[in-house]
Amino acid sequence: MNQVTFSPKPLIQLGATPLLAMPAARRLLPTSPAMAVLTDFSQVVPQSVDADTPIDEAHLKMRYGGVRLLFVMDNKAHCIGVITSKEVIGSRRINLAMQQRNLSREDITAEMIMTPWHKLSAMPVSQLASLTIEDLVLSMEAFTDQHLLITEQNDNHEIRIRGIISATDIQSAVGKEINPMPRAKSFADICHVITGHDL
Repeated sequence: MNQVTFSPKPLIQLGATPLLAMPAARRLLPTSPAMAVLTDFSQVVPQSVDADTPIDEAHLKMRYGGVRLLFVMDNKAHCIGVITSKEVIGSRRINLAMQQRNLSREDITAEMIMTPWHKLSAMPVSQLASLTIEDLVLSMEAFTDQHLLITEQNDNHEIRIRGIISATDIQSAVGKEINPMPRAKSFADICHVITGHDL
């Protein structure tokens, strides 16, 4: 029996300051499929916090994770709402929660200031699959939130959140020709950009 002996090759030493490989920037058109701007949770792990997470801790998780939205989870792994950077940085909901519960800021949790699931807007992934980016944005013209949830049914016919679309992700994907490029805060802003500029 012949056995092949593995002979490891020596590692190299870098002789000059190296570059870093980077993924190619996505450049999409308003006519590109809307699915192209979906953050797909079948491929990317969604960022979440427990319901009893203090708001300052939730804010840190957003900063370190580079996201502006966290899903708020109960102890049965159900999504009971979302919390955005607007809520953890702003004072309105925090002050209201402090007054209603007679608590200090340190005691305010994600669940106390989140937007609960029954107040969230969503679109089925089957509907999204039939749209272009422009179709999506125009259909969301009056939508003043920055994030749109995308849903699907699992094998047990339960609704689950398949992914999320951010207005800023759409802007960075299709807005390269806009100069200066205004910072979008909602789908309504993106609609103004697409309808008000020749892309």
